[in-house]
Amino acid sequence: MKILALESSAVACSAALCEDENLIAQSFQDNGLTHSVTLLPMAAALLEQCGASLEQVDVVAVAAGPGSFTGVRIGVAAAKGLAWPGSKPCAACSTLESMAWGVAHMGMDICAVMDARRNQVYNARFLGTGEGLERLTPDRAIGLDALAEELKNRGKPQILVGDGAVLCYTTCKELGLDVRLAPPHLRQQSAWGVARCALELARSGRLTDAASLVPEYHRLSQAERERLEKERNKGE
Repeated sequence: MKILALESSAVACSAALCEDENLIAQSFQDNGLTHSVTLLPMAAALLEQCGASLEQVDVVAVAAGPGSFTGVRIGVAAAKGLAWPGSKPCAACSTLESMAWGVAHMGMDICAVMDARRNQVYNARFLGTGEGLERLTPDRAIGLDALAEELKNRGKPQILVGDGAVLCYTTCKELGLDVRLAPPHLRQQSAWGVARCALELARSGRLTDAASLVPEYHRLSQAERERLEKERNKGE
């Protein structure tokens, strides 16, 4: 099964072409350009350099959230655009689960964290089994203090991945918890992780189509929060 995967949920973006568990090629950029400029050309160039065409792709996968609202929207829109003409199945992959795949082989508790601002992180926890992942929590937005308390109660060493890993590491270390940063090359989000997550979705019959592919933000945007606050103030 050939999977074309897109990752644009944070500052960096990437695209990967995989066949089952095997990575054929991956392109990664962290150059400050907006994902609307880089992502689709990156995917097109990747296919061309591999001598592959979009017609040969079986599944289009994307990190559907949580993450940057703009980045997730761009990724989902790009995936829909690639999948729609050929009616290709899509994989709406958890950004957090996709990150965890990079360290699943280490056989440890994995804490995937992305900075959600407002003293919160997007988080999910997993157990790396060596062969795969066992999910311990759903994807959620959670306060750092609450997450630290949860990890304390778990009582096991944690390996941290994601762009919120350093933030979480600092908080947890101050509380004396056994947390460890994944190596830098395994800490960031990558399209390979998205493809690996997509493979599991395909194997369990949880793919969707382009029309049904939507972002999963797990929290209201700042604009939506401000609008609700204004409406509440008007009603008082």
